[in-house]
Amino acid sequence: MPNIRARLLAVLVVLCGLCGFLTAAGSYAATAATLPGSLSFDGTALTVSGGRFVDGNGREVVLRGYNVSGETKLAENDGLPFASVADAKKSATALRALGGGNSVRFLLSWAYAEPVRGQYDTAYLAAATAQMGAFLDAGIRVYPDFHQDLYSRYLFNEGSWYTGDGAPQWAVDLGGYPAESCGICILWGQNITQNGAVKKAQYDFWHNAYGLQDSFLSMAQQTMTYVRQNLTAEQFAGVLGFDPYNEPYAGSYDSGQASRTWERDLLWPFYVKFRARMDAAGWTDKPAFVEPNLFWNGNVSKEEGGLLDAGTLGSRYVFNTHFYDQKAISGILMWGNAENGQYVTDFGTVRDRAAAAGTTAVVSEFGHPLNGSTAGKAPTVLKAMYQALDSRVKGVTWWTTPAVSGPVLSGSQWQWDIYNGRHHELMNDNPDKLLTTGDAWNDEDLSAVRLDDSGTATLRQDARLLDRIYPSATSGTTVAFTYEDRSRDGSTTLTWNPVPSTLPNVASLVGSGQYSVLVWRSNGGTAPTELHLPASFPTAATTVVSDLGTVYGPPAYSSTTKIAAAVEPGGTGSRRLLLSTSDTGAVHYALVTNGATAPSATLLAAARTELAAWVAQKVG
Repeated sequence: MPNIRARLLAVLVVLCGLCGFLTAAGSYAATAATLPGSLSFDGTALTVSGGRFVDGNGREVVLRGYNVSGETKLAENDGLPFASVADAKKSATALRALGGGNSVRFLLSWAYAEPVRGQYDTAYLAAATAQMGAFLDAGIRVYPDFHQDLYSRYLFNEGSWYTGDGAPQWAVDLGGYPAESCGICILWGQNITQNGAVKKAQYDFWHNAYGLQDSFLSMAQQTMTYVRQNLTAEQFAGVLGFDPYNEPYAGSYDSGQASRTWERDLLWPFYVKFRARMDAAGWTDKPAFVEPNLFWNGNVSKEEGGLLDAGTLGSRYVFNTHFYDQKAISGILMWGNAENGQYVTDFGTVRDRAAAAGTTAVVSEFGHPLNGSTAGKAPTVLKAMYQALDSRVKGVTWWTTPAVSGPVLSGSQWQWDIYNGRHHELMNDNPDKLLTTGDAWNDEDLSAVRLDDSGTATLRQDARLLDRIYPSATSGTTVAFTYEDRSRDGSTTLTWNPVPSTLPNVASLVGSGQYSVLVWRSNGGTAPTELHLPASFPTAATTVVSDLGTVYGPPAYSSTTKIAAAVEPGGTGSRRLLLSTSDTGAVHYALVTNGATAPSATLLAAARTELAAWVAQKVG
C-alpha cells in the first residue's frame, strides 16, 4: 500500500494555552449541508438516558456495525484504517449498503499519533480525521478507539512468531523490557498472560511508570481536540463518544490484589482521568465507552470484574465489552457448531451489568475466524451472537416468552477490512516475513468484507446474516424484538425461530422468507420508529402487518403515512421502514417479512388478528 503520510500536506497547527491544545489553522469549520436522504428528524447527537442510547427526538437507538479496522494495527498504512480517503469512502458505502451498519468503532494508534514523546503527528491526525469524516458523511455514526494488543509491536523482535500494536517505540524503550517469549502458545492472545515482556509493559502502563499513562492521556486530549476542531458541526454530532483503551489487562497483580481490586484501584481511576480529558477537549456531552477487565465475561479465561465497584456509571459512560467464544475458537473445548440460544446467557450478563451500572451497553467486538481449523463454526457462531444481541430469549421459546427479551444490544462485529487477503505487511519490520493473506496480523482472518479483482467490495459471509433488520430508532421503549435471518451454514438454511403453528396465518404469510417482529411501547414522540431494511427486503416486495395497518410494498414516507419506507441518510442507497404513532404508553407491534408475493387482503387481515391476540396475551 502507498504510504499515505508521505503524500499528505501537513496541517499547520499551533500549540497554545496552558493545556497545550492543538488549534487548527483557520476557524472552526462551517456546518456541512444536510446528508443526502435526510429527513427532519435525522442527524441529532446521541446521549445516554434511562439505560439506552437516545437521539434528539427521544427515540431509543440501537447501533450496529463493524470495527474499522485491523488495518490500523499494521505498519503498511502507518497506523491508518485506509490508504486514502477514497478507500474510506468506498468502505463506508459498502458497510452501509452491504453490511447494514449504522455505526463503526474507528481504530486509532498511539504509536502514530505520538511517535516522539510530547510531539503529535498532525499529518496522521489529519488523515485519520478525514477518513472518519468519510463514514460520518455516509450517515454512519463513529466512536473512535485507541487500540492496543499485546501493548506494542515494538516489544517483538524480527523473528518473533507474534506481534503487537499500540504504544510507540519510545514508550517501550523506557521500560528496558526482557526479551519477549510466549513459550508454547497456540493462540496469540496467550501472550497477554504468558509473555513476560508484555506483562511487564502492561503493568508499567497501569502504574504510570515513567509517566506513561500521563503521556497517553495528554496525547488523547490532543487527538480529541483536533478531531472536534476539524470535523464540521454536523459531522461531530455523529461522533458517539470515545473508547479510551482496548481490552485492558493488568499484566500482573500486586501482592494481595485481584482482578476486581485492580479494576477499582487502577482501571477505573484511569477512566475518570480520561473522562476529564474528554471534557477538556470539548467532548463533554459524549460518553466514554469504558471496557472492564478483558477476561470478566470470558467463557474459558474468566476473572471477576465488570467495573463492579465503579458505582453508577450514568450518562457519561457506556458499558463497553467484547465477546468471543474461546471454546469454539480453540477447536478443542467445543467440537460442534453453535446452537440456537447458545449465547443468550453470556449477552444477558452484559445487559444485566449495564442495567446495574445505570447505563447502556455495547458489545464493541465479537466474531469468529473465517479461515483455519475452526472456520466451519463461523456461520452458527455468528448467527447465535446476533440472535443474542437481538434478544435474551432463544428462538425456540421466543414466541412463548417475548416480554423477557430485554433491550436490543448495540454491537460492532470484528471486523470490516477491505484489504483482507491483499495486504503487504512486513511483520515486525522483517523483510523476510511479508504478510499478504487474511488480516496480516497474527494469522487472524475475521474480516466480513474484501475487495474483488475489480476493486469492488464484496462480502465474505452470508449477506442474510450480516445485513439484518434491527430497530435503529424506536419512538418509545422496545418490549420485544426478534429477527429470523434464514442465514446458511453451507447449503443448509438455519431457521432457529420458526413461526409457531398456533399462528397459522402468520406462518403462511412468512412462508420460507425472512421476518422480524418488533413490539414497542410508545412515548408520544413525533419522530417515527425506524427499522433498517436489508437489501433482501426490496421495498416493493416487503410486507408489514401491524396494529398501525397492513401494507404490501410500503409507500414513500410522509408525515401522515403510518407505515412507509425511505432511504437512510448518507446517499448509499440503504433503506429504512418508518412506523409513525402519536400516542403515549400504548403497545404497538409490527411484523416485517419478505416471504409473500402480493398477499391477499384476507391473509393480511387474518395475520393481523392473530398477532393482535398474541400481543394481548403475551405482552398485555
